[in-house]
Amino acid sequence: MPSQESSWARVRRPRSFLVVVAACLLGAFALSACGSSNSSSSSSSTANAGASTSSSTGSSTPASTATGSPIVTYTFTDVNTQGPQYKNIEETARVSADWINAHGGIAGHKLDEHFCDAQGTPTAAAACARQAVAAHAVAVVGSFTFTGDAIVPILAAAHVAYFGNCCGLSASEFTSTDSFLLGNQPLYAVGMVQRAVQDGCKHMVGVIIQGAESFEPLMTNAANALHVKIAKYVSLPATAKDYSAQVAEATGGGADCLLMVVSETPYIAWNNAFAQSGSTARMYGPQGNLDSVSIKGFTQATNGDIIAGMYPDISLPQWADYRAALKQYNADPAQDYNSLGGLGTWTAYQAFKQIVESMKGPITAATFQKAASTAKINLPGMIPPINFAKPWNKTGGPKGYDRIFNHSVVFSKVENGKIVPLTNSFEDVTALAEGK
Repeated sequence: MPSQESSWARVRRPRSFLVVVAACLLGAFALSACGSSNSSSSSSSTANAGASTSSSTGSSTPASTATGSPIVTYTFTDVNTQGPQYKNIEETARVSADWINAHGGIAGHKLDEHFCDAQGTPTAAAACARQAVAAHAVAVVGSFTFTGDAIVPILAAAHVAYFGNCCGLSASEFTSTDSFLLGNQPLYAVGMVQRAVQDGCKHMVGVIIQGAESFEPLMTNAANALHVKIAKYVSLPATAKDYSAQVAEATGGGADCLLMVVSETPYIAWNNAFAQSGSTARMYGPQGNLDSVSIKGFTQATNGDIIAGMYPDISLPQWADYRAALKQYNADPAQDYNSLGGLGTWTAYQAFKQIVESMKGPITAATFQKAASTAKINLPGMIPPINFAKPWNKTGGPKGYDRIFNHSVVFSKVENGKIVPLTNSFEDVTALAEGK
């Protein structure tokens, strides 16, 4: 789940769960929050995402004037919901468009980015998909919801690509040729298993939020390949306020390491119960979910925990433009942008721009989808090279995860209440995920 995105991805509040992760189909609100993010209000404060400490590689002066017809995109995520919320995805989509337009647009066209709140329900998510189709969106870019199966069929029928997601969860996101994942959820959880074994963990327990059950098979594959066992998997309700019972279940029996597939909002409640339990187990959690927000106030309980992610830390040079955009366009400072949702959405818009600028002729949903199907994405340091012409099912991958093109992970660490990079190069976990 995304973290705030994994993410799921905490895809955060992507938040990456997502990365990461995970999925709550709760929180039924009336559908009313869909609209253009360009017209929404934003905080007047500077985002606390390292923007003040690093300079941008770009200029605030437009490189050229965008005179072509606007390119319409949509971004979906869950904001007004009782479950995990990913306001950081909404904000990143907005500042991505502002930044791109301030630097000449895309191939001479202004980017007309819109946001639709999927509200954590299939009904609202499907309404967002229909709205994007009606608006003749070229693509739905950098989104994350727990309700992909309500979105992808509608977009696919209209040949509108569901492009660049950090944190797939649903069957259609993993298998539809209309889905173009840039993130690797659930492979970051494979990275958790690998790292835990390297760190000498002897009694590992998986904790998976409801809706992210697709993580379990690949985690088990990795454990089998490494000749270890995950003792059990504990299911975590997505909207509970007290996880004392689940903490006791997970830590009982001598668990020394917990493999956490939990999104940011539930992680806060989990850490409260975990700290009270007195357990000394080390947690391995998702980027943007086990983060500066969820660990706040739990310095001792989370010290030494390991974070598995898809994107390198936001403090690194490749994110200079992102940090500058967050500052320049007043991104909400309450959100965590060092997350699957934040980093993933910025990456998705950069990849979208890269493909469109390689196209010849009209820029439509159908022509973009065709171009994307054979595109090679090169965004050094953000993600490994991606070749959309080689889905995983054609290169030996496990059944049902066809549209995962990125098979690499990176790691961070919790040190005295702060998130610091642990590794800075991509580690390929393809073989482990395949159980080899």
